[in-house]
Amino acid sequence: MSSFSAPLAAVRRVPFWVQVVAGLVLGVVLGFVARQYGVGWLDTTLDTIGSVFVGLLTAAVPPLILTAIIVSVANLRQVSNAARLAGQTLLWFAITSLVAVTIGIVIGLVTNPGRAADISTEGATFDGGSGSWLDFLTGLVPANFLGLNVDEGGASFNALQLVVLALVIGAAVLKVGEPAEPFLNFMRSALSVVQQVLWWIIKLAPLGTLGLIGRAVSQYGWDLVAPLATFTVDVYVGCAIVLFVVYPLILRAHGLSPVKFFSGAWPAIQLAFVSRSSMGTMPLTQRVTNRNLGVPLDYASFAVPFGATTKMDGCAAIYPALAAITVAQLFGIDLGLQDYLLIAFVSVIGSAATAGLTGAVVMLTLTLTTLGLPLEGVGLLLAIDPILDMMRTATNVAGQALVPTVVAKREGLLDESVYNGRRDDPLGGAPEVREPETAAA
Repeated sequence: MSSFSAPLAAVRRVPFWVQVVAGLVLGVVLGFVARQYGVGWLDTTLDTIGSVFVGLLTAAVPPLILTAIIVSVANLRQVSNAARLAGQTLLWFAITSLVAVTIGIVIGLVTNPGRAADISTEGATFDGGSGSWLDFLTGLVPANFLGLNVDEGGASFNALQLVVLALVIGAAVLKVGEPAEPFLNFMRSALSVVQQVLWWIIKLAPLGTLGLIGRAVSQYGWDLVAPLATFTVDVYVGCAIVLFVVYPLILRAHGLSPVKFFSGAWPAIQLAFVSRSSMGTMPLTQRVTNRNLGVPLDYASFAVPFGATTKMDGCAAIYPALAAITVAQLFGIDLGLQDYLLIAFVSVIGSAATAGLTGAVVMLTLTLTTLGLPLEGVGLLLAIDPILDMMRTATNVAGQALVPTVVAKREGLLDESVYNGRRDDPLGGAPEVREPETAAA
């Protein structure tokens, strides 16, 4: 037994970020080998490892949303400015989205990605449906207790419906008062258990990173990117400007260090890049927002899940703006000032209209239909969508951590000793266990 305990102890002493980077590098190498030499079993293995990891994270999202928001709403009876917090959160969601879509439009007008594309529109088709402005209203009402949807592809959940359901139950707990204490204590205990399970899953991130990035490298090469190279570069540059210019400027304007923000949020941003799932990354985003950035847990438990369904600067602002300009140029359609204003409007408001629905394609189809552009253009962009989705999702998640941090700072709730603290462990140590008698303090 001792022969195994020594290597295991040595691995545990390696900083978590080093483990993740090692998984990233090894994944790139294995993905390159699988693609270059056609090693099918290796490609399948990488795909399985990555899919299982994201599946584990996604499976933990419903109980996390339900328990965390119910407990958080119940704890808000001690907070006098709860409504103001919610309003500030929505306001900053809109402000950052407006800045992001403006950047996307400017880059598109400067680079003309559609005219530079080496791709034909002949035979282009898309029959995957489109986003609708009514999706927001229908998405608010849970179809059943947990907002579950079952079809031929299996069971799935609507995150926005879960958020609404949890808010209603939390409000009912507040209304009922003392008789609801046993139920509330159960929710607190359940939340502690869910947090512990999530901690175990998150510790698998190095292995999950290996599988996810390895699969991406093995599947997508330059031959797919080349025809739409300008568009691809535009999306990455636009997201990078938002990530490393706009967000730091906002942080500086609030007296916060961008370096500390990125060192605290980086585990979630990094996982978002390789997993391409804001919802799958949400448990880690919520964790680092609280444990590394100093946002109160009761507020983070509301703001981060809500942001994961509606706050998407990459998928719902930069990408649809650039994609709409690209599609218009591919089909020889001239856009006017009112069209660009419509793009901005859809990006700021439309992310709420498509909340809880999967993928940037829904947001893109909503943008194209609002502008009257041909949906066939979606089919032309789908081939490289996974490559673009990596940077888009990283931008989404960074914004989902940024807004609660900024709002908490503005409202005097941010624990700056935590925000400015050392990052010995980017995940903030062991999971927080909330005792019933102190949770409402």
